[in-house]
Amino acid sequence: MSKYIIFKADDASAEQWEQMLLAHTGACTDILAEHYDSSQKPIPQPGYRLRDFHTVEKFIDPQFPGASTHSRVGDWEVTRVEEYEPSSPSGGFESVVICYCHYSPVVTPLEPLPRLELAQKLQQV
Repeated sequence: MSKYIIFKADDASAEQWEQMLLAHTGACTDILAEHYDSSQKPIPQPGYRLRDFHTVEKFIDPQFPGASTHSRVGDWEVTRVEEYEPSSPSGGFESVVICYCHYSPVVTPLEPLPRLELAQKLQQV
């Protein structure tokens, strides 16, 4: 089973809300990120920070021009966590986790991401 983890802005200033516009509608959202986690890792705890992803032009791979090249520890910090478990075992998730985040800027270095590799082409039989 997997966990559905939602990161939400607990509070935000007008400047931060401008960064949280949905690209396809222009509407505001307080959802910062969603993760579908099938690992056995524990859920995020207060103090956990989301990562920010960036594209540094000189490191762009021509095969993946839209891919991020670097990441850094981000400015949104988890302050409170709520976990909900379904009442029936037939649900799609073991639990739904809501992580409430506070904007707390930090200066952290950009770290290169591993290069993407193409999977071998499938052979027809």
